[in-house]
Amino acid sequence: MSRTNFDTLLEAGCHFGHLKRKWNPAMAPYIFMERNGIHIIDLHKTVAKIDDAAEALKQIAKSGKKILFVATKKQAKQVVAEKAAAVNMPYVIERWPGGMLTNFPTIRKAVKKMANIDKLTADGTYSNLSKREILQISRQRAKLEKNLGSIADLTRLPSALFVVDVLKEQIAVREANRLGIPVFAIVDTNSNPDNIDFVIPANDDANKSVEVILEACCAAIAEGLEERKAEKVDVEAAGEAENKPRKRTAKARVEKSEEAEEETVETAEAEA
Repeated sequence: MSRTNFDTLLEAGCHFGHLKRKWNPAMAPYIFMERNGIHIIDLHKTVAKIDDAAEALKQIAKSGKKILFVATKKQAKQVVAEKAAAVNMPYVIERWPGGMLTNFPTIRKAVKKMANIDKLTADGTYSNLSKREILQISRQRAKLEKNLGSIADLTRLPSALFVVDVLKEQIAVREANRLGIPVFAIVDTNSNPDNIDFVIPANDDANKSVEVILEACCAAIAEGLEERKAEKVDVEAAGEAENKPRKRTAKARVEKSEEAEEETVETAEAEA
């Protein structure tokens, strides 16, 4: 069954590309036609690409790995934050910190600094500081929270990147390519799809377009997480089932031993 359909994408305006003069020739296979100087994206291909990407994302989530969502453009920020948080995945919607992937240990240090500031608040150390120091630390904490709060739970490199607008997020894409991390992306007609592993040709400027595509992809991730939970339950149930026969066997041996003792006593009394 398809994750989405042609009509849904059409209503969301996913088919609108950029002006012909701004196009990237590498996107030619995904362009259906040109109308009034604007390229129109082939939504039949978009549907197929969404299905491919969704299935791959589902498998990544099912294996217990993390997918990092990246969208720093104004139109997509809120949608990405909501959808990613709903499936408990990390996301970046503020400025992309240079070296976030290629220099990940440094980013983790900054996240730990945020946790240390929280400890100061919890253990009462704050009360011994001057007002100036408290103000400086509070500002630092707010800045760290704004830029890194959404990736606080990301303790290791993500297994995949989901990008909205590869042209704007080219630094993130470049870092992922360098580390061999697969990239899923909504790619418009003005962008280069060559460095993207899972291309979703669609309008990356319209809020509704981004929302419809993210909805399908995040639904697949949610399915993967549910299947992972179900598998864990099955494994635990199987383990309990294996242990039960052993307990029963041990109990049967004890009962058999008691019966043998009773028979021995009865025989001895009869002989006496």
